[in-house]
Order: sequence, then structure tokens, then C-alpha cells
Amino acid sequence: MEPQSLAPHSDGRPTVSVAMIATNEEKNLPRTLAALSWVDQIVIVDSGSIDRTPEIALEFGVEHSFNRDFRGHAEQKNVAIARCQGDWILLLDGDEVVTPELADEILNALKDTSHEAFWIPRLNIFLTRWMRHGGLFPDEKLRLFKRGVAMVDESIGPHGTPQYNRDKGTLKNHLLHYGYPDFAMYLDHMNEYSTGTVAALTRRTATQSSAFLLLQSFANPLFGFMKNYIFRLGFLDGAEGLIFHWNHAVYVHWKYVKVWEHRKRQASAAPSESS
Repeated sequence: MEPQSLAPHSDGRPTVSVAMIATNEEKNLPRTLAALSWVDQIVIVDSGSIDRTPEIALEFGVEHSFNRDFRGHAEQKNVAIARCQGDWILLLDGDEVVTPELADEILNALKDTSHEAFWIPRLNIFLTRWMRHGGLFPDEKLRLFKRGVAMVDESIGPHGTPQYNRDKGTLKNHLLHYGYPDFAMYLDHMNEYSTGTVAALTRRTATQSSAFLLLQSFANPLFGFMKNYIFRLGFLDGAEGLIFHWNHAVYVHWKYVKVWEHRKRQASAAPSESS
């Protein structure tokens, strides 16, 4: 059922809703929500926080609700999008912050635009460094779109993105992404994300042999490391650049090994022809 629209502004400017998903985001959420006083609605869909996330959302007047039937990050984001009532939707993660410059640019862009969706550049922190090389910046994400024109692709795992196939605008100011302020959190996220990609990667590699899949688990990380650390100048981000790109290669290795392991387990569980 299509949600009701928000009451229009008296000056005719479009309304903006923020769609977010969150689980145990008490460390990040106050910083994120404090930067959103300019929007008309904030919708948070929570898959089961056991920290102060619900209380923080209530303190900021956010429309917080639980959806414990978590089927994936993309699916959960679509639940949040479907509950938005604004003319435009800004899709955010709980660890992303809209700078004042980006907020002003969004409001000005929406006053008069022929676009229905916008790319937004993102600046990522890793440990203590804002990463500006190695393919990590501008890290453009399709995050701003008219209500009803885009939904998140649910077929590619946790990194699904809104799908919109027409002409898109590009904003200049960036989101701040506080995704990996410490190494332990980075490792936890990469383990979670690599597991979340198993179903999609299994479908994509269904016609490939297990031997070729295992070969890719070593070759793809190696070539990816060379591409991002050397040719995309990731080394210019200092020690953090080396640590990030080396461990990102390990993450890619994990993805393929988990698919390979999944195949082996399925094969061993299947009844033999002689049984």
C-alpha cells in the first residue's frame, strides 16, 4: 500500500524523507541524526537492536520500528523506503553523516531539477585516516531519488544499490562514512558481508567448476590489490592504505572460499546414486 505523502511546504519546495536501517548503532546514530534537522521525515527500520538505538531514535523524533524478519540488507532497506512519505528519499546508513554543505546542495538541487535521482560522493574513514585514493574516493552512491522511482537491488547481497536506469545528476559535496574507525569492527563487517554475498555469488558462478572457483579466490584478490593499491594510487594513503587494500583482498578471498565451501557441503549432503 502506497504511504500517504507528507504535507507540502508552504513555499512549494519538495519534502525529503530519510530511509535508514539500523542494528545496535548507539555509537553512530546521535552524530548521524544530529545532521538531519533539515529533512521532513526519518524512517529507521531496526532488525533487533539490544543497545540504546531505539531510545536515541525516540529522542530525535524518528519513526523507529522493528522488522526482525531480516532477510538481508537490501531487503531491509526496501522496507524502510516503502515507509517513506516524502517527495524525495535520501537513503542513509547509520554510520553516514550529511555535511552542512551537502545538505544545502541537496535542498538547492531539489528546488528545480529535471533529474529524478542523484549520485552522492562518499568519503570513507579507515582507522584514523580519510581515504582519498585507491578507488575509495569519490565512491559515488545512488542515494537520493524521487519516491517511487527506485528500489534497492536484492539480488547482489549486502552491497545492493538502488536501481534507476534513466539520466542521473551528480552532487559535488560528499557524505562522511564512519564505517571502519577501528580494525576489529572492519574485520567483523567483512566477515558479515562476505557471508552475505554467498547466495548471489553462488548464482553468478553456477556454471563454473569448483577448481576454477578456487583459482579465482586467489587470483582475483591479487589482481584487485595490484589495481587498487598500485595503479589507483592506494599507496598514497600511507600505512592505512596498505592495511586496507591488503585486507580487502583477503575479504575477496573469503567470498570465493565461502562459496566453494558451500558447494562442497551441498555435494556431501546430497544422496549418492547408489543409496
